[in-house]
Amino acid sequence: MLSTLFFYGTLRHLPLLEIVLGRSLNDGDISNATLQGHQPYAVAGESFPIIVTEEGTTEGVIVRNLTETEVARLNFYEGGFDYALKSVPVETSGGIETAEVYFPTPDRWQTAALWSLQDWQNTWGELSCLAAQEAMSFFGQRTDSELDFMFPMIRVRAAQKLQAQRENRAYSPSGFGREDVKSLGFTRPYTQFFGVEEHEFSFKQYDGTASAAVKREVFMGTDAAILLPYDPVRDRVMLVEQFRPGPFVRNDDKPWVLEPIAGRIDPGETPEQSAHREAAEEAGITISALHKIGQCYASPGCSTEYFFMFLAETDLPDDSTGVSGLASESEDIKSYLLSFDELMELVDTMQAANAPLVLCALWLARHRDRLRAAASR
Repeated sequence: MLSTLFFYGTLRHLPLLEIVLGRSLNDGDISNATLQGHQPYAVAGESFPIIVTEEGTTEGVIVRNLTETEVARLNFYEGGFDYALKSVPVETSGGIETAEVYFPTPDRWQTAALWSLQDWQNTWGELSCLAAQEAMSFFGQRTDSELDFMFPMIRVRAAQKLQAQRENRAYSPSGFGREDVKSLGFTRPYTQFFGVEEHEFSFKQYDGTASAAVKREVFMGTDAAILLPYDPVRDRVMLVEQFRPGPFVRNDDKPWVLEPIAGRIDPGETPEQSAHREAAEEAGITISALHKIGQCYASPGCSTEYFFMFLAETDLPDDSTGVSGLASESEDIKSYLLSFDELMELVDTMQAANAPLVLCALWLARHRDRLRAAASR
């Protein structure tokens, strides 16, 4: 049996709708339509809308001749956002038609301002299409509740792919680029909060020939903002300590790691905005100035994880330490104050077992005199 659906929100964006459906739409299958007595509102704190029953008109599109499989794909994608289908009459150029519409679960979301498709497309359209490509690859393999759990990190990975194209200062003396790699396909053998992708590719060699097909597993990490809080007046830094599963799984007897403040960059955030947010969440401090230390891959041979590192000027009195972190992310983080000399002693004696900490400390050593002189004026 074929179905007819009316879309008022993000699925009005044709590229996204076709990704979710798994096919291109014919002109005869889709047309503009309106729904009376309803208005689309942005969801507070989110990028998508919900429809509210009130006086007004909702613009949208009606899509006809949808197969059971296509409706199942739509339900899988929309199910993660707590929507359910309901039949309503909509107005088209040919008259009134009955179509199904995704209505939100009652009391699930709080509304903000009226929602704008154009604003959403400008800000979220490209990211949402990338996220949908990964999300729909799990259709038939995962439930919509599992997709609901995975979707925030799927969006983070999509944002990371866009960020990789925005700014890349890396120097490559060979001049080789992405166009010199031929992708031969990939699979996702594992995806939960993090993920692993197995890629097969051939790449250009220095003698000009193409390599044999190579298979590599890549850990799908995230872009992260890393900041070393520094008080140039007191000449001290703040470091945080927390349990880290990496050292534990490596069989390290010291899996609590001393490190700079760090956290993933959320979709829609700049690295600088993330740095300010993480400073408040992990240490309860406010940053007065950020100095970019560098940006680099953590381990490019096997991971997509990418660091944006900062020296963060701040006020660090004696009572600025404590235990903090987000309970929703199972964070239990303790902060410590160290003098500059104590910090460098950790580096020199190799007790600083965290690469970003070493990099940030060495940058501070190089720029410390300038920062202290500026603070004393």
